[in-house]
Amino acid sequence: MEQTAKKGRPLGFYICALGFTFERMAFYTVKYLLAIWLATDVSAGGLGSTSVAGATMSAQFVAWTYITPIIGGYIADHFVSPRLCVALGMILMGIGYLVAWKASGLGMVWVMIILVSVGTGLFKGNLSGINGQLFSDPDELNAAFSIQYSFVNIGSFIGTTFIAVMAVGDNPTMSFQGVFGLCGILLFIDALLFVIGGRATLGDAGKAPFKKDQREFVSEEKREAANQPLTSGDKKRVFAIILVTLFSGVFWMVWYMAYMPAYYVFGWGDGSDFQNIADWHLFGKLIPTSYFDSMNALVCIILGPVLAVVWNKLAAKGKDLSMFKKTGFGTILVGVSYLVMVLAYNLAGGQREGTSCLWIFLVSLLMSVGEMVFSPLGNSFINKLAPAKVLGLLLGFWPIAVFLAQQIYPRVYAYLNTVAFAKGYGITGAIVIAFGVIMWIFSGKLDELETAK
Repeated sequence: MEQTAKKGRPLGFYICALGFTFERMAFYTVKYLLAIWLATDVSAGGLGSTSVAGATMSAQFVAWTYITPIIGGYIADHFVSPRLCVALGMILMGIGYLVAWKASGLGMVWVMIILVSVGTGLFKGNLSGINGQLFSDPDELNAAFSIQYSFVNIGSFIGTTFIAVMAVGDNPTMSFQGVFGLCGILLFIDALLFVIGGRATLGDAGKAPFKKDQREFVSEEKREAANQPLTSGDKKRVFAIILVTLFSGVFWMVWYMAYMPAYYVFGWGDGSDFQNIADWHLFGKLIPTSYFDSMNALVCIILGPVLAVVWNKLAAKGKDLSMFKKTGFGTILVGVSYLVMVLAYNLAGGQREGTSCLWIFLVSLLMSVGEMVFSPLGNSFINKLAPAKVLGLLLGFWPIAVFLAQQIYPRVYAYLNTVAFAKGYGITGAIVIAFGVIMWIFSGKLDELETAK
């Protein structure tokens, strides 16, 4: 902690932040390629399955990485050094991607998902916890985690913009499995950087389990609050958190599902059920559908600090939007993105390469703005409202909404494949917009739960 960067942040902070960058490079590369690889014909290097199977496996890959950090956090809280957990998690994820490198069927894909999920559980929250121990001032901590969020999205952007495209495009330079192997190597490099760099820059941060390390810093007031029964106001605030979490689950279900038509209906590929409705040529060059993912990362990188300024200014004027309104607004935007897809489909007349892929980038833009309006604020909202007695429980409940969304959307996507595109996605978009509008209208009543006594 004594070694600091020019701007005053510990060098260890950047070691931890880079840990997220390397991990996200690999994760988002595999998330995209897994959906494409499974649905691509065997003759073109894929597994020859269907788009529904591709959507399902990609969803499971994401889903379980949102559950295991709860277990990994508990282990690091009570039993094992968080630094050991993080290093072991990186290695397990690397091994998982190497399994995918040698995969020839769904069985080995499931082994990869298990290894990466367990590795993510040991890695994700615990690395943030170590980073948090490097700061004592809450204001510094808020700024640091904002920067860390940018490092996360930089990793995502690099993965889908430069690494995933090695296996797709006009002239792929590697096979799908070859890129999976490369992702494994990235995680081993990540582990080396963390272990070697951590020894030099992290000091004692993360050496002892979090609960043991933090016990002396917990105030008597907080310890007493954690032992008190919940009041009527506490229960109403807990209910408010549960509602926001469930509402966010609806958002994430349709948000993740939007990737599927972008890949399989508007995108291009060598699978039997790829429709190729959009023309992905820009300036005479065929660009990969992974740029749909890249657009999301780029918007998050740009919009993160912008929205932080906006929310601070509104709060200073007493005009900040409530969490319910932000969630409703984000939901409306993702619903509008579905209507844009329907418009693009109709403009194409259902013809191959019948409309510009710029329409699909507009879809990604709307989804990304909707995400940034409320998603980064979830943990902050819970920390502010949750009674000390159930804070950890409610923080663990937040990612469960994403897990459930991943279990549901492949089934909805499979059903939408059985109806006309414009009808199915148009009705879905209209329902989602109506849901967001209702949430906005009733936000006044819902906001009262936050201030209940």
